[in-house]
Amino acid sequence: MLDFIKSLFKSKTDMAQLVKNGAVIVDVRTPSEYKAGHISGSKNIPLDSIRQEIKRLQSLNAPIITVCRSGNRSGMAKSILAAANIEVYNGGAWSNLKKQIK
Repeated sequence: MLDFIKSLFKSKTDMAQLVKNGAVIVDVRTPSEYKAGHISGSKNIPLDSIRQEIKRLQSLNAPIITVCRSGNRSGMAKSILAAANIEVYNGGAWSNLKKQIK
């Protein structure tokens, strides 16, 4: 019951609008996972390389949406990027986000 009440007050980010406004999608899966399927225009930066790419991502001056297979790795990447003062959103599973931003 408490979760239901919380969900009523939780704002849902409009990912499609973020993308339309210039957000960059960063897919944090491995290169082989990315090659098997991804969102067109997304950048593949595996989670284990995300820290090395912080300066480059900051230089984009755009919000970042992280995605992966299930939302776990993208959540970790979000935390890393948020700690670097980057506006970042966890897009969850890439296949779900792809449907949202058509």
